[in-house]
Amino acid sequence: MNMDNKPLSNFRISRFISDEAYGGIVLILATVAALVWANSAFYESYHYIWHELKVGIVWGKIDLVSSLHHWINDGLMALFFFTVGLEIKREVMGGELSSIKKASMPIAAAIGGMIVPALFYVLVVAKHPEYMNGWGIPMATDIAFALGLLALLGKRVNINLKIFLTALAIADDLGAVLVIAVFYTDTIIFSELISAGFFLIILIIANISGIRNALFYALVGFVGVWLAFISSGVHATIAGVLIALTIPARTKLDENEYVKELSRCLNKFENEQPNDNTLLTKHQAHLISKIDDLNDKAQTPLQNLEHALHPVTAYFILPVFALSNAGVHIEGSILQMVLHPISLGIIAGLVFGKFIGISFLSHITAWLKISVLPEGVSWKQIYGIAFLAGIGFTMSMFISELAFVEEEYKQIAKVGIMAASLVSATLGMVWLSMAAKKT
Repeated sequence: MNMDNKPLSNFRISRFISDEAYGGIVLILATVAALVWANSAFYESYHYIWHELKVGIVWGKIDLVSSLHHWINDGLMALFFFTVGLEIKREVMGGELSSIKKASMPIAAAIGGMIVPALFYVLVVAKHPEYMNGWGIPMATDIAFALGLLALLGKRVNINLKIFLTALAIADDLGAVLVIAVFYTDTIIFSELISAGFFLIILIIANISGIRNALFYALVGFVGVWLAFISSGVHATIAGVLIALTIPARTKLDENEYVKELSRCLNKFENEQPNDNTLLTKHQAHLISKIDDLNDKAQTPLQNLEHALHPVTAYFILPVFALSNAGVHIEGSILQMVLHPISLGIIAGLVFGKFIGISFLSHITAWLKISVLPEGVSWKQIYGIAFLAGIGFTMSMFISELAFVEEEYKQIAKVGIMAASLVSATLGMVWLSMAAKKT
């Protein structure tokens, strides 16, 4: 049986984009709340709750007590990166990154959107080597924020343009994960990494053996991989991505078997003599259970988990991260913070570096005939997306926490990120609005 999966695929990507878009709006509200809270008379409570209040467990030699801020950045964000890992695997296996023709332009755009912003930052802070470690901050794109703003343009924006931004941001996320793993890891305890590798091998073997129980992967992943990464010196969020890559992406039933079995069950259910009351017959209840089992076998654990976790990350994890990280307490002149070399480097990277890198590399792939523009998308719209990709927010703030030790530098970096994100968002929305009118 030949089935056209395109409508289903479009439905899934539309639902994904919708979740990210509405999540972006919640993220904006959480950011505003954090800024107001941190600069109000209640700043002390903000600082105490996120940075001084200790929570966790102590069990023998295991001491897992830390601040809420630490648990959010190392715990909840590991779950966020797990979801990112699921997205990457799905896109590579059967999405917008599954073939050279589909993937070449968004991947090239993502590479340009990482390298050029980093170069801009380095050029701006070249005379201040003590700030150089922040080069990775302007490399990231915040997919939730960007899609949230893009959703405000409604049907004036082609769905293929949203898909292009999504694919670009997912490729960008993969780059950010690699940057964190390679460049923002200070000391490595290799015995812990070997331990994590051992448990990862167990997960891979389980995948190959056909084990599909999500609880098994969660327990082995948390107890074995994540805890080992916490002790290894490599940031724990990397564990989330690696665990995600071991999640099974195969169904137990192919489409033909599923349709045949489902049709057989539905026919039996229809022909069953019903009760005289509202209750199902014993046989009808059995058939519904069998249909549930068929549905489970016809879906992949990877897509089930991704579908379940998207609302959690979009509406809880990222807003909580923003609430605990975006509360920059401004002391003195905000203008001085914006004009600080760290802030200027981030602004230059996110606003100009992203635009130049994404636009230039996209043109190069088209010129080399490696890729073509998505259907119904113009170059002017690509330029608008290149501006919108300068919204670094969540990922940029996360990297700023790793890049600098000094709290002052972190605060300045966050001011730069917010300023750059605001400018990029404004330029992107104005540009896309104008392009939509002309189209």
